[in-house]
Amino acid sequence: MTVSPSRSPFTVNRSRLWTDGVVREVLPNGLTLLVQPDHSAPVVSVVTHVKAGFFDEPDRWTGISHVLEHMFFKGTARRGVGSIARETKAAGGYLNAGTGYDHTSYFTVLPASGLAAALDIQSDALRNSVIDPDELARELQVIIQEAKRKRDTPGAVAHETLHELMFDRHRIRRWRIGTEDQLARLTRDDLWSYYRSRYVPERTIVAITGSLDPGHALELARDAYADWPAASGAIDLSPDEPPRREVRARTLRGDVTHAELVLGWRAVPPLHEDAPALDLAAAVLGMGRGSWLYRSLRAEGIVTSVSAHNYSPTELGVFSIGADLEPEKLALAIERIAESVSRLTLLGPSQDELERARTLLRARWAKQLESMEGKGSALAAAEALDDVSFLDREYEALGSVGPDEVRAAAATYLQPDNASAVAYLPENSGPELTAQVLERAFAVTALRTTPPQPESPQLRVTEATSMPLGRWEADVLHTQLSGADLLVRRKAGVPLVTLGIYVPRVEFDPPGQAGLGALTVRSSVRGAGDLDAASLAFGFERLGGTLSGAVASDWLGFSTTVLSHNLGAAAALLDLVFSAPRLAEEDVITERALMVTEAEQVADDMFRYPFQLAFAGAFGDAGYGLPVSGLPETLAAISPAGVRASHSRLFLGMRPVIVAVGDVDPEEASATIAGVFGDRESRPGSPIGPPLSWVGGQGESSHRVVLRDKQQAALAMAFPGPARRDADRAAAEVWAAVASGLGGRMFEALRDRRSLAYTVMASSWQRGRAGALVTYIATSPEREEEARRAMLEELVRFTREPVSESELKQAVNYLSGQAEVSRQGGAELAGEILEAWVNGNGLIDLEDPGAGYRAVGAGDVLRVAQKYLQQARRAEGVVRGSGISSPAGG
Repeated sequence: MTVSPSRSPFTVNRSRLWTDGVVREVLPNGLTLLVQPDHSAPVVSVVTHVKAGFFDEPDRWTGISHVLEHMFFKGTARRGVGSIARETKAAGGYLNAGTGYDHTSYFTVLPASGLAAALDIQSDALRNSVIDPDELARELQVIIQEAKRKRDTPGAVAHETLHELMFDRHRIRRWRIGTEDQLARLTRDDLWSYYRSRYVPERTIVAITGSLDPGHALELARDAYADWPAASGAIDLSPDEPPRREVRARTLRGDVTHAELVLGWRAVPPLHEDAPALDLAAAVLGMGRGSWLYRSLRAEGIVTSVSAHNYSPTELGVFSIGADLEPEKLALAIERIAESVSRLTLLGPSQDELERARTLLRARWAKQLESMEGKGSALAAAEALDDVSFLDREYEALGSVGPDEVRAAAATYLQPDNASAVAYLPENSGPELTAQVLERAFAVTALRTTPPQPESPQLRVTEATSMPLGRWEADVLHTQLSGADLLVRRKAGVPLVTLGIYVPRVEFDPPGQAGLGALTVRSSVRGAGDLDAASLAFGFERLGGTLSGAVASDWLGFSTTVLSHNLGAAAALLDLVFSAPRLAEEDVITERALMVTEAEQVADDMFRYPFQLAFAGAFGDAGYGLPVSGLPETLAAISPAGVRASHSRLFLGMRPVIVAVGDVDPEEASATIAGVFGDRESRPGSPIGPPLSWVGGQGESSHRVVLRDKQQAALAMAFPGPARRDADRAAAEVWAAVASGLGGRMFEALRDRRSLAYTVMASSWQRGRAGALVTYIATSPEREEEARRAMLEELVRFTREPVSESELKQAVNYLSGQAEVSRQGGAELAGEILEAWVNGNGLIDLEDPGAGYRAVGAGDVLRVAQKYLQQARRAEGVVRGSGISSPAGG
């Protein structure tokens, strides 16, 4: 749809633009180059955006875009199978890809010194894929495993079923990556025809961002792409979707523990003049703890999570609301959702509510554009849609929409007689969701008394007039306050700062009350001082951030990421949550019930649940053997009084560490934060607890199996491993890099050669008091034993022969490069600082994070494998599917 400039909200009146410094060049063959320098981190990314996705597939080729995405990594005339991934790893980078409705995107991120190599590898893969028939046959089996994994994911099933229900003709209604039968029919000729007709220069955008010289980057890109012959791309448009007005609903049932609910309305394409208003409507409804749906459903314990989104790929739009909940609460949840939507269409948001949503959206934009990959993806998407300048116009449009426009857009598109909904329920629990039930909920919605508008907290923030001198180490300013350690680091790039306050966990939760620390943290964010939950949420969200509880095996705390100029106010609010949470009895009881439901829902996660079982087998029913968020039976044993006592002991009785990373001056920021936290009572630091014993391999309890009606069997293995401060930690991470990931030994042996699984991984899991070497694979149930044997065979190889020189070099370069890449984001860098402080050797760990890897030799990897990969000490967690297709429904 074309929007006339006079009516479009996408106009720019700002001096600072997200596209500042972008150089755009269209090569003679039609390929578009976008280059933007950003020296906030010594990293570059190359994003290849091809305008071909699921919408571009005729029915006979359903899923072919995603299949071609997989074959992108399968070799060219110059590079054999696996070489693309291995060369990228050797350059210190990672690569991945994703297929969307309107495009397929390939990206690599690596140290800035690797730009030439990245462009050579990416352009070769893009232009010269061989699509070998034998490799295609093997990869199709891998993709079929991916499709089965998706069928075992309740959220994916519910959302794709919603699209099928909402649309009658448009291709968005199809199961995106294809069914097993559809995939099995695809041939090499099909792939070749699609590749040659869609992957052409005029449909390709290459965005290069990072620490680079634009002129040099353009020169490298021209060398890589200019001689690619021009060609006209085939266009196969989706059938048009006829207008309709009808309420639709569908109930699915399967082997799930709780319910998935998703509602949807047809909306507008991204260039439509109403798109910004609908983005803001979704944020008012579902973004942050201060949103209408969170306050109406999640805060009151009706759902465990709720969200709203306005999704608009190229030619259409879908406005959706999703929730996870207990099946018995389905009717009440729909009633509350209907009420919130009706309130939005009839009354609209207040100016303050709109500003809260607007500030959150702008902060989210900044966060998405913080990484080089995120920046490149956004630039390419804007260029594909309209022009690269659309990125600035879309952002600015968010600031020009008022409350009346949000209400009008909601009233136009979120019509009660045009809603669709899908409920995915357990086999014998919860009511059927029918069109009549949905229609009645929206038709007879009674607006309850409007909840009082949360007031913005009035906070007094003053800088410290005197404070101890700070000490610089590893670019971090450490100030030792009387009652806390303050760590501040500057990270330029976007106007955000991440701020958190944490305490180390010197003791685990009592085994019979696992989840006590997590419940304490989560109950604390429900109100503090004279602020109730809504006012507290509103206070943070007006600053551009949301309040998050940090619950980890080795620390607890609270954090937020806000616009940089709001650092002082954010610090004052965090201090209130940390020091004076209300912990009212009714709030603790409500939060406890939600956590019980979430603990039950873990059983539906085919990745998390096998690991939960494996760690229970490795450490027993204590410490790291219990999930930090607890089990249903242990959470039920925790009382509100126990939570209040836990807060006094875990938070007020410990010396916290405060970490701030972002676009701030460290000395000024330290003075601001010290003005809030500087008068805390003096407390000494707390030593880490004693090592935790490994019990894996001692009896049948080490191997835990759960039977489910799922399409796959998921298997997690755990062996003893080095803890965070152990001298073997770097060698263990090198082992994992050799074993796992694209180009990794186990990836190639189990996935590429045997087609056993889509997901195969190995990792060195390191905590303060213990560690583990872990592996994971998900495959068809009939191949479970084959997968186990193959996994163990590869692990035994590590104990019998050293890794090759090329494997070692590739792994060391990859880990060293990723140590730089991981520092693109302020929140990620704050996490690295916290990890070094609590579990590591202090800030010295940050000096040269690649040094430890560069010191590792092949003998070290062999020694670590022989020391830890002992079959007799193995623990296993298995979720064994029956292979039964799920779900069923009308």
